[in-house]
Amino acid sequence: MSYLRRFLWYIAQRLLAVIIIFGGLIITLYMAMNTANITILLKDGMALRAQVIMMNKDSQELTKYFQSDFVKIDTALNIGMSAASPYADYTITGIDHRISLEWMWCWPWDDVARADFVESVPKIDGRVKPGLRAEAEASNQIYPPAWTSARYRATLVREGGRWKIASIKQLERLP
Repeated sequence: MSYLRRFLWYIAQRLLAVIIIFGGLIITLYMAMNTANITILLKDGMALRAQVIMMNKDSQELTKYFQSDFVKIDTALNIGMSAASPYADYTITGIDHRISLEWMWCWPWDDVARADFVESVPKIDGRVKPGLRAEAEASNQIYPPAWTSARYRATLVREGGRWKIASIKQLERLP
């Protein structure tokens, strides 16, 4: 009887160890999947946001990446799509948009994630619109103004199995 009890205890210990190892692997897999999805979402979403602000792209596409409530209240988007935009007098043909993810955390079972990242646009290809060229040359503003690099904290929410950016808070401006 003692041999049977020791044998069952041995099997139970090994089974528990295997379950713990597989559980850890599954949690790691889901965390890696969430990290990859959130990184791609931030890169593509923030790039599209910058293109809407600078290049007058279609703002309807933003709801693929951002919650619609955030799109309505985003001050940078509202200014960028208005006549008061600093890029309104320029024809911008391309941008070099960069995102550097600094920190991100999301448990596999959570529907909310937080991420810290740095956004920069080191190069903007564009010129002043032809009708405004004379006054732009007089004020020495032929090229579009530089994009302000900043560090942000984003809150992301999983809706219907897809991640969306719910809010962005600027932590600091970078030179």
